Amino acid sequence: MHRAGLIGMQRLASATALLLMLSVLAGCATPPRQTGRQLIGLKLAPAALGASISLQQHLTVQRDGRTDELDAALEVDPEHLELVGLALGQRVLTLHYDGQNLQSWRHLMLPAQVRAEDVLEDLQLTLWPLESIRQALPAGWRAEESGLRRTLFLDDAPVTVIDYSGTPRWSGTVELSNLRYHYHLTIQSVSSGS
Repeated sequence: MHRAGLIGMQRLASATALLLMLSVLAGCATPPRQTGRQLIGLKLAPAALGASISLQQHLTVQRDGRTDELDAALEVDPEHLELVGLALGQRVLTLHYDGQNLQSWRHLMLPAQVRAEDVLEDLQLTLWPLESIRQALPAGWRAEESGLRRTLFLDDAPVTVIDYSGTPRWSGTVELSNLRYHYHLTIQSVSSGS
């Protein structure tokens, strides 16, 4: 990959990460809940995606009447996942995940509630194949798909609803509604080629 392409992907991944982080932050900021967000614990191998992708993304998070928008770059191949999030043109988050170790860098001004594990989990819930997710879910959790809709349940109560504009899952527009932490995330993706 050319250096310019890698830099562009890193910038795009940053924006994706930041928007995903903002969605997580929205969940974490919900009044009286347990401390932090309850994670499922997904840490699926990059190879489990079943494809290599390089995306530029525009993310919009809506919560409590507020809308935040960010740009991001995401790259996934069988060996690793790289995500770079940008806010106002400045890098605020970088994630690197090789299937075993998650490494992250965060801007000092990024709220502590925005955690790399949350971003990775939302990303994998949205993009990875349903069967890979099902095999990794802990007791009490299940995931179902009907057409272009994926729903995550805890004890038969819907927690997250994800709607896709088409296939593959990472093309076009993805709408994620988190019913537990009350935020709505819209991800518009464009392939940046290889």
